[in-house]
Amino acid sequence: MSAGNRALAFFCTLCYNFSMKNLKKSDFYYDLPEELIAQTPIEPRDSSRLLVIDKAEGTLSHRRFYDLPELLNAGDLLVLNDSKVFPARLLTEDAELLLLEQKSADVWECIGRNLKKGRILHFSADLSAEIAEILPDGNRLARFSFEGDFFAVLEQIGLTPLPPYITEKLDDASRYNTVYANEAGSAAAPTAGLHFTERTFAALTEKGIDTAFVTLHVGLGTFRPVKAEDISAHKMHAERYWLNEDTARKIAQCKARGGRVIAAGTTSCRTLEACGGRAGAGSTDIFITPRYEFKAIDALLTNFHLPESTLIMLVSALLGREKTLAAYEAAVREKYRFFSFGDAMLIL
Repeated sequence: MSAGNRALAFFCTLCYNFSMKNLKKSDFYYDLPEELIAQTPIEPRDSSRLLVIDKAEGTLSHRRFYDLPELLNAGDLLVLNDSKVFPARLLTEDAELLLLEQKSADVWECIGRNLKKGRILHFSADLSAEIAEILPDGNRLARFSFEGDFFAVLEQIGLTPLPPYITEKLDDASRYNTVYANEAGSAAAPTAGLHFTERTFAALTEKGIDTAFVTLHVGLGTFRPVKAEDISAHKMHAERYWLNEDTARKIAQCKARGGRVIAAGTTSCRTLEACGGRAGAGSTDIFITPRYEFKAIDALLTNFHLPESTLIMLVSALLGREKTLAAYEAAVREKYRFFSFGDAMLIL
């Protein structure tokens, strides 16, 4: 990058940070009755409800997820996150460990309880861990000892890490993964993708709507609560992403033919915006809020998110805060199901 471009990027960052200073966490609050928090996944996956929003007109319509192909245009591109949730929750009698990000072959960043530095945790005959370091943000680095393939061992003894607002037992752990999940590494599901079925993909192909995949391993960055009232003080936790050459080519072709790039989920959106839709890999702590100028996506498919969360702030960046809150009020009024196992919204 040239000196001139670096100066321009620095100036734009300063302007963006300044523009965030008058945005408050409480500006993104809405009242949600507890009974609307979905506790179990719906069957079949694509029968969930879909709130469709025209962002230019601000109009709403109520559909079903299986209507998605007829709501998009031939030539559009749908980009999905193929990260897979793995059994990242490990327990002993008095300790709990949640794996967040792999740092090396045997070291993971994690959170949990009763994780003092130097403590050795024995999970099974094939798996133990030493708490090697306490990081400045309170997270831990755990160094594992194991026999065989690490992920195979986790499949035997680990638990699926469900969000705390889901209190009912999940009988089928595969329902907290998308049907296209491929790359193990997420501590939480990219939930907009949970609605897709093979029937959905077949209908998309028949309509002439292309699909492509990115990978972002979901960790704390997506779900860490915003504690500061001034949202410019919030720091996202970095998450690893990959965008391959094939997906980058499809994005460029879609733009060239005048199609829309539609992010399936906020994690796909954050990946595309972090790298501008170009091939690459790295970590991103991008925090998308109102006044952000989107570089890669034209539309968004997403679930309904927690009040005052970074995710509802991202949606507000695309739709506008007032229109977003009005859409959420309509969803509450119409008794949509909320959060991970809930219904979806499509912003076009």
